[in-house]
Amino acid sequence: MEEKKYPYRRFPQIPVSGLDEAAASGVETIRARIAEVCAGRGKVVLTAECYPGVDQAELLAILAPLGFAAVIHSDDYALPPEEIDRMVERELTDDPVFGIMTTYGLSDFFPAEKTAAVRRTIEEAPDGFVLVYGVGASLIARGDVLLLADLTRWEAQLRFRRGTSNWRTARRGLSQREKYKRGYFAEWRWADRVKEALFDQIDFYIDMTSEGHPSAVSGAAYREALRQAARQPFRMAPYFDPGVWGGDWMKRYFGLPENGSNYAWSFDGVPEENSLLLRFGGVTVQTPAQNLVLYQPRALLGERVHRRFGKEFPIRFDMLDTIHGQNLSLQVHPLTEYIQRHFHMPYTQDESYYILDTEGDAPCVYLGLKEGTRPEEMIAALSRAQKGGTFDAQRFVNRVPVQKHDHLLIPAGTVHCSGANTMVLEISATPYIFTFKLWDWGRLDLDGKPRPIHLEHGAANIQWDRDTAWVQENLIGQSREIWRGAGGLVERTGLHEREPLDTFRVTTNSAVPIRRNGSVHMLNLVEGARAVLSSPAGAFPPFELRYAETCIVPEAAGKYRMESPDGEEIRVMLACVR
Repeated sequence: MEEKKYPYRRFPQIPVSGLDEAAASGVETIRARIAEVCAGRGKVVLTAECYPGVDQAELLAILAPLGFAAVIHSDDYALPPEEIDRMVERELTDDPVFGIMTTYGLSDFFPAEKTAAVRRTIEEAPDGFVLVYGVGASLIARGDVLLLADLTRWEAQLRFRRGTSNWRTARRGLSQREKYKRGYFAEWRWADRVKEALFDQIDFYIDMTSEGHPSAVSGAAYREALRQAARQPFRMAPYFDPGVWGGDWMKRYFGLPENGSNYAWSFDGVPEENSLLLRFGGVTVQTPAQNLVLYQPRALLGERVHRRFGKEFPIRFDMLDTIHGQNLSLQVHPLTEYIQRHFHMPYTQDESYYILDTEGDAPCVYLGLKEGTRPEEMIAALSRAQKGGTFDAQRFVNRVPVQKHDHLLIPAGTVHCSGANTMVLEISATPYIFTFKLWDWGRLDLDGKPRPIHLEHGAANIQWDRDTAWVQENLIGQSREIWRGAGGLVERTGLHEREPLDTFRVTTNSAVPIRRNGSVHMLNLVEGARAVLSSPAGAFPPFELRYAETCIVPEAAGKYRMESPDGEEIRVMLACVR
């Protein structure tokens, strides 16, 4: 492909105003900053709370040269790994993919008598530095100086793939999928609650995401950076992952590195998984975007959305690339009452497919059931297929031809999947792990093993009345013009009335004011080289969005307008909570 004038940016940064000297990179510089804060005191208890997955040996190597009169490793004062495994076994279940959202807190794994004893040890330690570090360190002692050593969930997943184990488990030889499940349903929930309680108290935030290249920033500057981010448009750092059905569109359009296979997913709008790159002068600090949700929920989401969803970001944008690839698995998402009853999740994954592009032969989406489909007949056919046979999807499921800029709505309970030769912008509510696969076209995953099928869960959620006529009337071609002016056009493209999100397509070759509705906005430029977002009140500097990039506009950013700076026609997809 020819080189683009405005290429997709894989490492978008958020400049932090007025704090150019607040951050440090490199082991010696970070250590000197910490020593400076501790200087001039007698006895200093230095507490370093570690997120699960942080390389604690690397952290200890940073801190050890400070010289400690005593070193307390908090992990040693937690329950034995075998006991923790027994406690969480019921919530993790024996399912290869799904568990139940944990009801435990991290403090449940630290016996009171052990923490009381170690606190006496800290009190009796001689003058000098006392280090308390590890997962749950702040539960033992908040300390005189408090550090938060953090990393992104994506990096935690990559470390799982490289062989890192979960925190405090006796189970060995787990697959990456099993490790991720324990992280998603348990560990990350425990740790986020601890982290959330510390934001206003930490003296240093230490970014441990890039092994061997830590960076750090003062707690006050870190909090100010999050406050600034919650009041202006920003992008998160995307990541990309291969999959058995993946295509080559993203590799070509986004300039992705050769990985020996195609890329299937792009995560460019998932705060629970993505990160923020905060730039303090010449130093960049990477931090989980979820920290922004936890620390600034009202400014980010808006009062109305925060009241409904709490500290959960309810919108997700990701991309599914099957250009020169294969069909996704045939699947269905759980109904609200099902996900609440079985998994302790408050809401489900209603979604939609926006067709960003198509190439090749017969691009399509499978959506809803054929007229006259009998449930018992389809489930029996799926059951036989799992035992080594095949499943004739087109006998039971509608195959819908698609073209660029079509928008298909997929409320939970609707059988669906993207077909080959489509580039999909998936717009959905957030709990993305809850996909019940019905049929995976008889193939093996990249690890050479079959992907788990959840036919029992799926059968319990399929809405059998969503047949061809219903799909045509409710899920396809739902775009309606709601505003037209000299500046351009705004269309409401969905979503279905059962879904909590609204989506709008804004088209302009000049400038269009964007109406706020008390909700955070998530945007993607689906046509054109670039768009510029600006604040009539000067609340934030002009923000550039490039083709296929996703950005978030917090509610606290206020009114804004969308402009085509080059005078070409641009189209932006916008999602918000209805």
